[in-house]
Amino acid sequence: MKKLTRVAFVTSALLFCAGASAAMTSDTVMVGGAAMFPSKNIVENAVNSKDHTTLVAAVKAAGLVDTLQGKGPFTVFAPTNAAFAKLPAGTVDNLVKPENKALLTSILTYHVVAGNYDMKALEQKIKQGGGRAELKTVNGQPLWIMSNGLHNIQLKDGQGNVANISTYDVHQKNGVIDVIDTVLMPK
Repeated sequence: MKKLTRVAFVTSALLFCAGASAAMTSDTVMVGGAAMFPSKNIVENAVNSKDHTTLVAAVKAAGLVDTLQGKGPFTVFAPTNAAFAKLPAGTVDNLVKPENKALLTSILTYHVVAGNYDMKALEQKIKQGGGRAELKTVNGQPLWIMSNGLHNIQLKDGQGNVANISTYDVHQKNGVIDVIDTVLMPK
């Protein structure tokens, strides 16, 4: 009886693991301890990342959930919780207040570019621009991209802050996410 129970347990465990690995494809990337599935949209994936809880809360406070669940395609440069923590004390708490919704929306849409810009597309734009290229963000202001070594792209915002992309090409049903280490600020 014990042997039969053990065989049933091992079989169940193997079937569970096989099912889990079948759900993850070679395009699935782990971000913040969670699988980011290319079959889901930006919001459906981002809510599962433990490294992006501040960003998700800000997107909700700004009323941008429906937009980022839309057809797109969008390229989102997604700052981590650690990136938000680098802002002056109280900044995030202040930004998510209802009376600051317009400012929060402006900052968040500065992290979004219309189109599907994976690493290869960003590198191509940088090459065409002679080492630097300008992207127009959804908020209408420019953001600059530049190379800092082989396969290392940096972003420069309107205030001169520089962000590094730590995770590239997190493909979504409606675009792509690149994880960054600094919150970008429009001019």
